[in-house]
Amino acid sequence: MPGQRRWMTVAGWALVVLISGMLMFSASMKFSAEKFFTEQWVDKFGWPLGVARVIGVTELACAVIFLIPRTTVLGAILVTGYLGGAIATHVRVGDMFVPPALLGVFAWLSVYLREPRLRALVPLRL
Repeated sequence: MPGQRRWMTVAGWALVVLISGMLMFSASMKFSAEKFFTEQWVDKFGWPLGVARVIGVTELACAVIFLIPRTTVLGAILVTGYLGGAIATHVRVGDMFVPPALLGVFAWLSVYLREPRLRALVPLRL
């Protein structure tokens, strides 16, 4: 098995920062209670406004756990679980669910690029 290549590490960390940033931005919207957000949250998605902060804290916790190198695999599991709920919400209202699905795929791709043990467990044969 070849060693860790620098481009894989850099690309993996770039994805981690991008994904975590998107999750943190989304969590900040849940904390801010902006009019645009509350209209979407309540009217379009049908969620009670009272749970927005709890879901925001959950989202923020997933992002932080995903950012820490020692807990990144647990973070990827939590992020994909969280995104599964987002996908279900979007499907329920007939909205496009591809962005949260891609975010989950990219979360695991970032772990795959940075973690040789995962690549050994799931080798890609091209």
